[in-house]
Amino acid sequence: MIAFTGVTALTVVLAAPAGGATATSSRPVVMAALGDSISAGFNACGWYVPCVSRSWSMGDHAFVQSHYLRLRSLDESLAWQNLNFAVPGATSADLAGQVEKAVARGADYVTILVGAQDACVSEERLMTPVNVYERRMAEALTLFRAGRPGGRVFVASIPDLKRLWRVGKGDLVARGFWAVGRICPTMLAKPASTSAADRARRDRVRARVAAYNAVLARLCVAYGPACRSDGNAVFNQSFTLGHLSKWDYFHPNEAGQKLIAQKTFEAARGWITGDDRQPIPVP
Repeated sequence: MIAFTGVTALTVVLAAPAGGATATSSRPVVMAALGDSISAGFNACGWYVPCVSRSWSMGDHAFVQSHYLRLRSLDESLAWQNLNFAVPGATSADLAGQVEKAVARGADYVTILVGAQDACVSEERLMTPVNVYERRMAEALTLFRAGRPGGRVFVASIPDLKRLWRVGKGDLVARGFWAVGRICPTMLAKPASTSAADRARRDRVRARVAAYNAVLARLCVAYGPACRSDGNAVFNQSFTLGHLSKWDYFHPNEAGQKLIAQKTFEAARGWITGDDRQPIPVP
């Protein structure tokens, strides 16, 4: 079991400031997407390029029905600005810089999905330690609170990488892309292997992602009512090869982005629209 020794101290840092500057009843006016390739829509509509129009968070493509479009349909005061600061390949180390950009542009609602690349590295020993991931995420949230004390944060869980392996391991084309592109070797190397060592490796990588998600949920609770996590909705979500980009069999395609948008907005809707202020319990 992983001990989250920093949680007590981080709770103090992220506790709601005096004066009650947390979530307000008003809907957001300026929205920004933060994170990695998933929020950037990477490979969702082209060959190895970001496709922000298909982003589950900030996309303006009607099929995906992103958070932005769903909120826009409820309140047209949500102005369209292309504030998608998510970067393919980003890790938790990059989040603070993205937060600074969002603060500078006056974002009062940000979505965060980052962490897959902290686990998807060439060797297990290079995965971001849980305590380092926790520190980086806490620093980024503290920056946002300091810069936008009335702003709100939605935190999406990191997808289950072992579920991805399970979905694609029997497909020759998927295995070929994983091998040629050296995609997420910690999980996807030797995808057809049933050896005890490879099974244990996959389990350890999955456990690391689960630990990152536990950190996200705890930090969101510590942040207070101005933060909402998805309650592990993305991590627990079933999907098929039909939700994956045919360019790499790793990133979500349009259908995958739509699924993420749907499941995460179900967790955020009442909270972000002002109809519900109850936080989702920590898993």
